[in-house]
Amino acid sequence: MLGDRAVNRLGYGAMQLAGKGVFGPPRDRGEAVAVLREAVENGVNHIDTSDFYGPHVTNEIIREALHPYRDDLVIVTKVGARRGADASWIPAFTKEELTQAVQDNLRNLGLDVINVVNLRAMFSVHGPAEGSIEEPLTVLADLKRQGLIRHIGLSNVTTRQVEEGCRITEIVCVQNMYNLANRSDDAMIDRLAAEGTAYVPFFPLGGFSPLQSSTLLDVAARLGATSMQVALAWLLKRAPNILLIPGTSSRVHLRENLAAAEVDLPAGAMAELDVMVPA
Repeated sequence: MLGDRAVNRLGYGAMQLAGKGVFGPPRDRGEAVAVLREAVENGVNHIDTSDFYGPHVTNEIIREALHPYRDDLVIVTKVGARRGADASWIPAFTKEELTQAVQDNLRNLGLDVINVVNLRAMFSVHGPAEGSIEEPLTVLADLKRQGLIRHIGLSNVTTRQVEEGCRITEIVCVQNMYNLANRSDDAMIDRLAAEGTAYVPFFPLGGFSPLQSSTLLDVAARLGATSMQVALAWLLKRAPNILLIPGTSSRVHLRENLAAAEVDLPAGAMAELDVMVPA
């Protein structure tokens, strides 16, 4: 469940549809449109995006490719940052900035209400860092009361911030970096699973530095799968509340990612991967 909607556990992240560095237009807009359409045709009903990807680029492509949207499609966006002219990532936490960001997402996606808006904490650009999220989250909670947002989630946050957020409004998902080689959120995932709250790992394949491990390669070879398929399959088996959003700008890679749902990891392989040491 993602809020009040049931989604397939293998979704799609739209970040890579923008240009290099998640800035500017894609090299091949036609392929970007084709990737989105093929994803939805093959059962993807959870798309993760943001209007600061590009900026505006990915949302405009999503609208071109998929609008009017299927009834079962859940689009999740995030706010809390903006892009500088030099492609830098800049915190955007004021009431005016957050309100404008929600309005931009609505306009560029062609929506009257957004299913889920994640507040991305920007106390550190490169990972979670402590700091109160009460003020910006209260702004989103008010926009939810106005009917512009259906549900609220958190991104790039600490356990303390999740606890703070839950005191302010219902939190339906947490989106942090997590994969085979980066497991600092293990305790958080287990706690959220017990509460029935979705956990959405970004960079599930390592991000800008793809996962490298002899153990991962060995397991993949034995199973007749790619190492990236095994990495995604491990996440699906790691906890029942994990929803995946691997991104790609290629239909070939999209097909490989979707096939990860068919990879069956035996207990022995899971045990090996659980203690995997990155190369």
